Amino acid sequence: MTFIIRQMLENDITFVQEIARTSWHHTYEEIIPHDIQDRFLQMAYSSNRLTQRLTTSLFLVVIVNESLVGFANFSNVTHVEAELLAIYLHPDSQGSGIGSALLQRGLNMLPSLSSLFVCSKRKYNCLSGKVIPQASRIR
Repeated sequence: MTFIIRQMLENDITFVQEIARTSWHHTYEEIIPHDIQDRFLQMAYSSNRLTQRLTTSLFLVVIVNESLVGFANFSNVTHVEAELLAIYLHPDSQGSGIGSALLQRGLNMLPSLSSLFVCSKRKYNCLSGKVIPQASRIR
């Protein structure tokens, strides 16, 4: 599968909002009622909030066949530490290696990074670890 990973542009906001909505509904369908998901998504993925995140953090999107199918958002905590704020793919694109490539591109764009903080809402746990140079593995 051929795909392009690039920094998010302001005109991607509507597509990012749709990916967030679709992937949240798919992922949390049996955990969180849709009305609560929608209220959260309206706040966290509003146009104003996304514009702010676009200018203050590393925000990448992935394109397949000219369609935006996913995104990842990284925030620097310190010079050598960052947090993966979000990584979402359209359900049809999951399991294809795109998410791994998106994560790797973000790590490559933060070259002085030695630690990445990741919180998994699906399992409700958090991971923190060292980034191994030249690898996407977190331990």
